[in-house]
Amino acid sequence: MTPSTLLPSGKRPLIIAGPCSAESREQLFSTCEQLARLGCVDLLRAGLWKPRTRPDSFEGVGDCGLKWLAEAKARTGLPIVTEVAAARHVEGVLRHGLDGVWIGARTTVNPFLVQEIADAVAGSGLWVLIKNPMHPDIELWAGAVERFQKAGVPLAQIALVHRGFSTSNHWHLRNDPMWHLAFDMRRRFPTLPLLCDPSHICGCRELLQEVAQQAANLNFDGLIIESHCNPDAALSDARQQITPESLGRLLDGITWRSECSHDAAFVRTLAACRSEIDQLDAEIFDLLSRRMRVADRIGRIKRENDVMILQRERWAEVVERIVARSDELQLSKEFLRTVLDAIHNESIEHQGRVMSEP
Repeated sequence: MTPSTLLPSGKRPLIIAGPCSAESREQLFSTCEQLARLGCVDLLRAGLWKPRTRPDSFEGVGDCGLKWLAEAKARTGLPIVTEVAAARHVEGVLRHGLDGVWIGARTTVNPFLVQEIADAVAGSGLWVLIKNPMHPDIELWAGAVERFQKAGVPLAQIALVHRGFSTSNHWHLRNDPMWHLAFDMRRRFPTLPLLCDPSHICGCRELLQEVAQQAANLNFDGLIIESHCNPDAALSDARQQITPESLGRLLDGITWRSECSHDAAFVRTLAACRSEIDQLDAEIFDLLSRRMRVADRIGRIKRENDVMILQRERWAEVVERIVARSDELQLSKEFLRTVLDAIHNESIEHQGRVMSEP
């Protein structure tokens, strides 16, 4: 298969599935053959080298699994990709005729490793799937794409994978989606396929359907999902993997909507709603401007009375009061905290400038 067929024209969604790790020849073949029979999986995936937090965790079968992946490809007729974290991994992938690699979140954070892998991939024709870094640093994600570009890897061979971010928000998902960062990457690289990894966003199989549908609603180009013939016995990420049969049901339950509609009633209604939003946005930012002018006055009062800018107890009370209204406002607590943090930071900047005035 040629690199240009990674996301064939008109093919949406692109579905990549397979076990978190290739644990044995039998487990890999059983899983991949079941996935192939679904008829809706475009690429297979399986990890061989697993960068784990603890040294006593299962770190993958390593090089011996390369021949298993090559045989799984031959048995199913489907292309296959695996994670790489070093140039020697890429060399093994090429020797065994695999189709592509993905760069994991723990590797994306290291520009030296990304450069090493990019140089090894250059000229090979391998597809490259680049996951976002573990923490919400959009520049590292963009920088990884640019390193592959500058090494000579065409954009036609590259795709983005959004797997969520590790943040201080402790909620029901393993990793915070922070969808807006994925949208920022799409704005920067509009020609690259954008895939969602609901397995790593969720961390548990019960929420996969919800997050996968959200990705479809947000116009992602496809999904990469972990599937295992016996998930409960998996040696890594057991809770977030599902059987091929369950994957088939999940995919059947997703609605992939059109990006637009030319229906006249739809166009008129949407235009009216957008006009209303534009007006509300204007009012919101007018109010924020007024709020910051009040913050300026507070800064002058504090300066005249030799009082420090940051008043932690006061701000904690404000946050608590507003977040407590989340149900009434029909806004999530996470959203309210994010907005309040942004307002508070801007307010501190304003007061700081006032404090520095001669």
